[in-house]
Amino acid sequence: MSETGGVGGPEPSLRLSSGPGRWVLVATVLGSGLAGIDATVVNVALPAIGADLDADFVALQWTVSAYALTLASFILLGGTLGDRFGRRRIFMIGVIWFALASLACGLSQNDVSLIAARTVQGVGAALLTPGSLAILQVSFRADDRARAIGAWSGLGGVATAIGPLLGGWLVDVVSWRWVFLINLPLAALVIWLCVKHVPETRDAAAQGTPIDWSGGLLGAVALAGLTFALIESGRGPDVVVVALGIGLIAAAAFAVRERRAPYPILPLRAFGSLQFSAVNAVTFLIYGGFGVVFFLLVVQLQERSGFGPIAAGSALLPVTVLMLLLSSRSGQLASRIGPRLQLSVGPFVAAAGLLLLSGVGEGTHYLTGVLPGVLVFGLGLSILVAPLTAAALGAAPDDNAGMASGVNNAVARTGGLMALAAIPALAGFGGAGANASDDGFGTAMWISAGVLVAGGVLAALTVRNDVLEPEPTPTEQPEPETQWLSHCGVGAPPLATATDRTGHPCAGG
Repeated sequence: MSETGGVGGPEPSLRLSSGPGRWVLVATVLGSGLAGIDATVVNVALPAIGADLDADFVALQWTVSAYALTLASFILLGGTLGDRFGRRRIFMIGVIWFALASLACGLSQNDVSLIAARTVQGVGAALLTPGSLAILQVSFRADDRARAIGAWSGLGGVATAIGPLLGGWLVDVVSWRWVFLINLPLAALVIWLCVKHVPETRDAAAQGTPIDWSGGLLGAVALAGLTFALIESGRGPDVVVVALGIGLIAAAAFAVRERRAPYPILPLRAFGSLQFSAVNAVTFLIYGGFGVVFFLLVVQLQERSGFGPIAAGSALLPVTVLMLLLSSRSGQLASRIGPRLQLSVGPFVAAAGLLLLSGVGEGTHYLTGVLPGVLVFGLGLSILVAPLTAAALGAAPDDNAGMASGVNNAVARTGGLMALAAIPALAGFGGAGANASDDGFGTAMWISAGVLVAGGVLAALTVRNDVLEPEPTPTEQPEPETQWLSHCGVGAPPLATATDRTGHPCAGG
């Protein structure tokens, strides 16, 4: 395909109703699905991985956290690379990288090699994820763009729902290794579709601008140090102090670097807006509150409640169904009345669901012990996620809508990563075995519910209903909008879409 579209180039010409447009949509959905589905199917496979590789709970925790760590660390850098060197090119490199790392995961013979492969896999996901939505955004005509992104979101939601079922079936019928190996033929299909049908685009204004490599590296070291200190807290104070010290020093250096960098991956000036800071603080708490649930529940159901992989994988399916049915309506309501009510009430509803789930343990039946909590939890997420996405975009000036989406997505991932590292340790999970305990699981759900409640209270106190009305551009000279275009919707398939007033549809975390 010839190079087209992109900022500074000819106007995009693809129509969603055309054959080429549909092929581009399929390629981006499958590509983003690789990274998005992988997280859910791996959770289902954790007990089987622990049994086969003799991995303790901390090793299983790292199997999930290592992937989340590098994905959260490098996702903004991945968007910048796509702007500079070509979005299709970086997207394809990410897909190939992800596939090779998946092969290494599937062939792992011990927990150390699996964790190392998962770390590398997260880097591949960070390269391909930003490009998925960015390709749609700069390839389709303006009047078709919102429909294309809506279709991408909906199909991605369906894929996310199917993922745990597929993962459970693979674990039950074949082997946990095929949870990773199945990525290879899918990646090959994505590469073929990209070569045949996806146009190359890049940001003309980004050509020649420096890449903030040091910022990306310092951010990764900071997150790694903090994550290691939390997960490995059982090793003793010396290890925790050293890891925590490294993480805090790297975080301070990152902040200094981002203030001085001419083109930072994380523009700290955006946090000068009180509303932008408030919405992202709420995002950090909300995603931290429910991030650990998807990890612990499937393990608890298999290890303590006697569920098979398929049953455990499908346990949270009602959450996805509710969000697909209700998220768009929740977003529409927020646009009419403002997001504060939903951001205040939704976390309390989700927290109530977690309290209902806190009793899951030995002898629990799905219909009486799991489904009620799952439904209430899913209702809470359906109430709050779409307004939170809209508020994250609305809290920044129109010129930086893409940046706002990218930063909010990175904050969401970081919140989930920190919770996954901290909450199991606070709940008393240890490394003596992969099995969860009923008391530990219940404590973890109560802690998570408390974090969600804190997010709801913070939203009630800080988020204004007029946040969806764009704030004035800051007095200092902003970076060009084009720099942030590919960061729009850098996450896994979003639950709602919004269109900024410049006509760029964006999806948040």
